[in-house]
Amino acid sequence: MLRMVRGGIGLLAVCFALTLQAQDSGAVLQMPDFKTVFQTQDFEAVKRKAEQRDAKAQIELGAMYARGQGVAQSDAEAVQWFRKAAAWGDVAGQAMLGWMYYAGRGVEQSDAEAAQWYRKAAEQGYAEAQTNLGMMYASGRGVTRNDVEAVQWYRKAAEQGQATAQFYLGGMYYLGRSVAQSNAEAVQWFRKAAEQGHADAQYTLGLMYANGQGVARDDAEAAQWFRKAAEQGQAEAQFYLGGMYAQGQGVARNDAEAVTWYRKAAEQGAAMAQTNLGTMYREGRGVAQSDAEAVQWYRKAAEQGAARAQYSLGWMYDNGRGVVRGDAEAAQWYRKAAEQGLAQAQNELGVMYANGQGVAQNDAEAVQWYHKAAEQGYAEAQFNLGWRYSIGRGVAQNDAEAVQWLRKAAEQGHAKAQTNLGFMYENGRGVARDDAEAVQWYRKAAEQGHADPQFNLGFMYDKGRGVSQSDAEAVTWYRKAAEQRLAVAQNNLGVMYRDGRGVAQSDVEAVQWFHLAAEQGNAQAQNNLGMMYAKGRGVVVRNDAEAVKWYRKAAEQGNADAQSALGSMYAKGQGMARNDAEAVKWTRKAAEQGHAAAQFYLGGMYANGQGVAQNDAEAAQWYRKAAEQGDAKAQTNLGAMYGNGRGVIQNDVEAAQWFRKAAEQGQATAQFYLGQNYLEGRGVVQNDAEAVRWFRQAAEQGDAKAQFNLGWMYAKGRGVTRNDAEAMQWFRKAAEQGDAKAQKILAAMQAARSR
Repeated sequence: MLRMVRGGIGLLAVCFALTLQAQDSGAVLQMPDFKTVFQTQDFEAVKRKAEQRDAKAQIELGAMYARGQGVAQSDAEAVQWFRKAAAWGDVAGQAMLGWMYYAGRGVEQSDAEAAQWYRKAAEQGYAEAQTNLGMMYASGRGVTRNDVEAVQWYRKAAEQGQATAQFYLGGMYYLGRSVAQSNAEAVQWFRKAAEQGHADAQYTLGLMYANGQGVARDDAEAAQWFRKAAEQGQAEAQFYLGGMYAQGQGVARNDAEAVTWYRKAAEQGAAMAQTNLGTMYREGRGVAQSDAEAVQWYRKAAEQGAARAQYSLGWMYDNGRGVVRGDAEAAQWYRKAAEQGLAQAQNELGVMYANGQGVAQNDAEAVQWYHKAAEQGYAEAQFNLGWRYSIGRGVAQNDAEAVQWLRKAAEQGHAKAQTNLGFMYENGRGVARDDAEAVQWYRKAAEQGHADPQFNLGFMYDKGRGVSQSDAEAVTWYRKAAEQRLAVAQNNLGVMYRDGRGVAQSDVEAVQWFHLAAEQGNAQAQNNLGMMYAKGRGVVVRNDAEAVKWYRKAAEQGNADAQSALGSMYAKGQGMARNDAEAVKWTRKAAEQGHAAAQFYLGGMYANGQGVAQNDAEAAQWYRKAAEQGDAKAQTNLGAMYGNGRGVIQNDVEAAQWFRKAAEQGQATAQFYLGQNYLEGRGVVQNDAEAVRWFRQAAEQGDAKAQFNLGWMYAKGRGVTRNDAEAMQWFRKAAEQGDAKAQKILAAMQAARSR
């Protein structure tokens, strides 16, 4: 990412801190420009005048020796002639001599001697000497460090129009060193120096406009001053002007111009410019895209210790761009940047440790680096750290801690963190369970276009959790996620079409969505698709073989519904040759997962000796498992096992209890058996009226035996008022279903009525 010009807490403070550090090291004191001290003359002519005690000629002659012009270069000779002029009280000579002592040229280096000679010239009003003396006081070289003295000498020179002094005086106001801090006063002095063409002042004035310090923020004005300094070769200004063009701040956005200025600064060794130039090459902005060029510039900056370049170079190795992909190299550069505190690099180094890429896998080390980045507010690291706490990898599992870090990232708009925070609220992990809060976080992530939270939000609408139930809204969000190829969403959207919920019912649409999810390996969709083929819904023609194919794919992934269905297909020989052993195998897999229907079917296989040795005890065991899950048919069969003492100790009370559970769910056979228990007083207190009630419920569902018994109750007047017409009606229903006893009794009753 390109570095913005704006952004700077402390941009100027950093600028001046660096400037003053350089000043403290002696690198920025005014060096006399020997070429322009005086009009250059013929060496011999100058020498004759100098020997006649002409101070100006003595200075010119010293300059000629210092620069080796017309004579062999000799600092010692230069010092001799500067000293002669200085002895006459010439301020230029004193200043020159001060600089020679400061630089250690022709004399033994001595800050104290330098300061002494600068002072002599400064006290005579020589502006350059006043500036340099101010610098000596600011840095404490040759004199005791004293900002008050520094400001005093800077001001004297600045008021004479000396540009460098104006620049440094502005810096003292900006930093509040021995004067009251004042951005406005700083700007005033920067401007004076800038208007004289002082490049550092022009650059700094540009920063003041870019950041709105001491002046109203004005990108166009900032760009103007950056340009003035940049055109003088000031590298930082070139870098910032490049940034203005790259971002379109204060100038029309122009990547080619950005590259031009970045390159100028980069070629001077400016690391930030080298970094950004690398990024321009990597992204193909303003230049032909070239990963190799990007790597070259990143490396130059990285080798200077630029953290962002080190991170970017690590990224290039991580992704094999412009270099041969190398995890060890990537980790090495990430580490260099991470150790400088760059949060992105710390996070990536954490990832390397988490995955064992380029370093030995180490979850604890991963967590340490995530922590460092997370504490700087880096959202991706906060998410990674939160996830680690949620699963207990590299740290002790701690849902509350997980929620804390996920929330920090989520509040910065990190979609994965928002999704996971929603999950924590939905499941009451680390926070009180709160579906409405879960929905809020899912929605934030979903609105950013992420498929997982879109699915989650659809599910919440589907089930009416945290929101009013809405099939239409569920479909909307399922569709968004499905269109991003999220298989679970494609499956659920298929279900909505199949069931006509929130959309017009369409088996064809359902099959299309099931197919998309099934082909991605989604087991539930594979099962659903198998069911559609088995039933001939939404497909051209019913196809058992195709059903078996999809059931098998799901079953092999452990989907219990599909295992149960596949077992049934083997048992019936649908879509394949009948195979009881395979039927048992797949039915058992589903049953062992707690699939109630499969448990019921497996019970039936043991009861009938189908594919297994007949075993009533095993049958009863599997019926019980299904019955305890509320499977009505299993409850009925378990009741029958107790009634007959098959596989269990005979127990009419237990039988009646299981018949009642199934009967209350509307299971007709159980209703008949429960009615029979009441009629005979088996396991319950005998009660004809209760017997009639349960016979009637079963009879109305078409159970022939219940219809016969209900007719018998009416014929005998047991539990109801005797009513032959009603009795005949129920006998007729049973007879029409082929019940022989009903047919016989009905014929006798009809014959009696005809006599």
